[in-house]
Amino acid sequence: MPQRLASGPVQEELRFQADGPGADGVIAGAQATLGRAALDDPGPSAAGATVPQLWLPRALATGISRYVALLSPGVRVVDSRVAAEFAELLHGDVEAIINVARLNDIRFLNQFFAAAHRVLPAGGILALGFETLHHRRRRIRAKYPAGLASIYYVLTFLFHRIFSKLPGLKRFYFAVTRGYGRPLSRAEVLGRLCYCGFEVVELQRSESRLHVIARKVRPPESNPHPSYGPLFRMERVGMGGRPLQIYKLRTMHPYSEYLQQYVYERNRLAEGGKIRRDFRVTVWGKWMRRLWVDELPMLVNWVKRDLKLVGVRPISRHYEALYPAEVRERRRKVRPGLIPPFYADLPRSFDEIVASEARYLDAYERHPLRTDFRYLCLALHNIVLKRARSQ
Repeated sequence: MPQRLASGPVQEELRFQADGPGADGVIAGAQATLGRAALDDPGPSAAGATVPQLWLPRALATGISRYVALLSPGVRVVDSRVAAEFAELLHGDVEAIINVARLNDIRFLNQFFAAAHRVLPAGGILALGFETLHHRRRRIRAKYPAGLASIYYVLTFLFHRIFSKLPGLKRFYFAVTRGYGRPLSRAEVLGRLCYCGFEVVELQRSESRLHVIARKVRPPESNPHPSYGPLFRMERVGMGGRPLQIYKLRTMHPYSEYLQQYVYERNRLAEGGKIRRDFRVTVWGKWMRRLWVDELPMLVNWVKRDLKLVGVRPISRHYEALYPAEVRERRRKVRPGLIPPFYADLPRSFDEIVASEARYLDAYERHPLRTDFRYLCLALHNIVLKRARSQ
């Protein structure tokens, strides 16, 4: 059963130490709430009572102290891996939750984040940590000889990242692992938090984890079945402004679509109109984009007449909001296309992309068939001879 600590005269005790488990950190005492028994031995509190202690990495403690006072009675420190248990542990007025359990060991992450969302008030803080793919790769390389480390990393990567997503194998994967030790990318964790109604306000790195500090800002997304597998549908703006479900092969980490505004606000746009230094794109995703493999499922949209062969690129509502209002309205009057004007003009900046699409729309409004044929020829010339590719 989950353990709940006594309150009253026993005060929370926080202290920095240099000899704690793994790295400098903070010991959280009496106000901590425990969801696991496998913790350090209890230590004496300031009032003489014996209370369990939880280790907070210094990076996490330093980061969260910028948003809430660690000694506040509304701060709850927990070590929990189950959503139902997690919600049960939290009692009274809660302004911040610090979970010291690794997210890699929590199977139902969305349920876990949703439980925190229900407990926290608007503006409440959620702090947690996980082992990123980078941390995992470094840990394996430190543990095994170079050749063996590479083989082990590839085999475990295929098991964890492929088996956990494919129908049939997914059930076998979770029966074997129970969700423990799952590799998690930075993009997936941050995307899941945004999906569950949080905004990411700060990241703190320690030797073995990436610590995330998030704030509750909105209701969770309404989509009850977000895409996780290699073939997925993403919502784009269609003709008349209606939602359009576009089929694609995944080139980004799962839940990346919920992270677009976060990445754009920090990195802005690179040449060609794509987001600069977009960490959401996987290594194999870059290869798939160069070969156009990721867009092959869009032929289904073409057959269904959601798209025409040549036309403005189907874009997200966030990206559409960057366009001038006039161009935005004109785009909504035509069907999007498989091959956008971008490949005919090869614009470099976002403003040039807008101007390129405006020229296409001018010509299309006068001579639709002639314009699409001319742009198709120009695009094929650039794709075949100049090797123009998506970034």
